[in-house]
Amino acid sequence: MFDFIKKLFLPITLTLDFIQKYFKTVVFITILFFIADSNKDVNFKPANLQKIDLVGPITDPKLVLEKIEKAKMDAKIKGVLFMVDSPGGSVAPSVELAYAIKELKEVKPVIAYASGTIASGSYYASIWANKIIANPGSMVGSIGVIFQGANIEELMNKIGVKTQIIKVGRYKESGTMTRAWNDVEKKELQSVISDTYDMFVHDVSSARNLDKTKHHLYADAHVFTASQAKKVGLIDEVATISYAKNELYKLSGVKNPSWQKEDKVDKFMEKVLSEAVSKFSVNFLGGLKAY
Repeated sequence: MFDFIKKLFLPITLTLDFIQKYFKTVVFITILFFIADSNKDVNFKPANLQKIDLVGPITDPKLVLEKIEKAKMDAKIKGVLFMVDSPGGSVAPSVELAYAIKELKEVKPVIAYASGTIASGSYYASIWANKIIANPGSMVGSIGVIFQGANIEELMNKIGVKTQIIKVGRYKESGTMTRAWNDVEKKELQSVISDTYDMFVHDVSSARNLDKTKHHLYADAHVFTASQAKKVGLIDEVATISYAKNELYKLSGVKNPSWQKEDKVDKFMEKVLSEAVSKFSVNFLGGLKAY
């Protein structure tokens, strides 16, 4: 009886034995196959152009800044396509990206292409590109600043929680979530918002050669279609990605374009991490934002 059962399960046991003995080999072959498959269309010609993506809410610009810096220092890269699909984000990271693009432009041409949304902080990041080109269906603008925070005072009262505070400085509690902001605090926060907005408008008007005194026409948190944005001077062209690439070819002088390849696994992991951090930031963190 035992021999019969053993024979009955023999195909399964043999399969399991094979997997145990050759597991590492199978994994190694699988990895080799994946690498070969992902690189079967590799162009061994040295890359002379690079695409850098700015996707989703702007919270931590480290990875994008690293790519910009690498492109700036790489003499083989003759031009950069800055692909944007972002609603904006925190002010400081947006400004960091804007000035990084400005420095990059001084070394080699940059075309900013709006594939979906180029608004607020992401528009700020793009203003110093040689040209801003937007997909016909994209949304552009929303040049404005907002400071937001929750008021959980009623919730704290319901569950019986009180805060204890020792402070020095009249405005130290400005932006607190434990109670409603008083008039003095609102005035203080408004001054911060207004000054940041003024910086935003100043940089946009300087980069785009617009009249700062008429900022209500192109800023003031207006959201434009691509065609409307072109009329007010926020973008240069309403066109497709192929047009944007051709413009970069012209500006860079590249006759035989070869694009820098990105590692597929790294790109996937960056996307997953970026989306997770962005959703947490947008939903749970207060503070000064360019949305």
